[in-house]
Parts: sequence; structure tokens; C-alpha cells
Amino acid sequence: MFDNALLEDAKEIIELCRRGDVRLATAESCTGGLIAGLLTAIPGSSNVLDRGFVTYSNAAKTEMLGVAAMLINIEGAVSEKVARAMAEGALTRSAADLTVAVTGIAGPGGGTARKPVGLVHLAVAGTGRPTRHHAAKFPGDRAAIRDTATVTALAMLRTVLQTGVA
Repeated sequence: MFDNALLEDAKEIIELCRRGDVRLATAESCTGGLIAGLLTAIPGSSNVLDRGFVTYSNAAKTEMLGVAAMLINIEGAVSEKVARAMAEGALTRSAADLTVAVTGIAGPGGGTARKPVGLVHLAVAGTGRPTRHHAAKFPGDRAAIRDTATVTALAMLRTVLQTGVA
């Protein structure tokens, strides 16, 4: 299901968490659980991954992560503020020390001139750390956008785990 390079990335994240005694949680919208699925493909991940929230709908973002409905109405689900709120909500609603959140437009429909297909917002939140945000417009079809978002989320986690900087 996952290629070897992705599995190696996930293995590195699990090992970095294990060494640092860090528990993870994911909050995923457009990736639909791909990040959590990739992490759980690694043996021993249960010692690191606390839970994964798949919050595809706006209602799920509000109910499961505590993202304010008004924020979603004003900013849109695909926005920096919502990605940050998702990551921070996962942190407060789990036993995790570090969370990653992804929200975006994977297509092929749903894009607008202001928020095109491929636009993805990611955020990493951690206990005692400022929340880090990254946005990009990823190229390709639906599968490529979701895969690139997953790789980017792992890269963000790696950076925080290796440097301690969110």
C-alpha cells in the first residue's frame, strides 16, 4: 500500500518519538487518515500514536476537535486558522504531546480562484510550543495531492522532533 520511502519516513518519525518519549495524534481532513495509516504500518507504533482524528466534514472538525463553527464559516475549512485550530484541538482532546493537522482541496472539484485545487494547509502543535503552519499548492491529481500532503506532514513532524522548534 505504501512505498518504501514513505515507510522509512514513518519509521523515522516513530523512532524519534520513541527516543524523545513523545506521543502523537493526527487531525486529518483531505488526507482522510493516510498519515495515521502510514504511522500504524510501522511495528511498535502503538507506543507512540495515541489516536487519529479523521474530520472530513466541518461538523466533525467542530464536534471532534472543537474548531469553532464561526471560524470555519468566516475563514473556510481550508485556511491557516482552521489548520492551527485542528492541530491545537487534537492536542487538547488527546493524550498526545505533538499533533499534526491537514486540511485542503484534493480535487478534482471544489477549488475556486481564491482556493484552488491542490491548496493544503498543515499545522503542527505541541505541548509548550508555538503552533507551526505551512501552506502550499501541491500539483497533480487527487492521489498525488493527498500523498504530497502526507509527505509534508511527516517532514514537519521530523523537523519539530529533530530540532525541538515548532
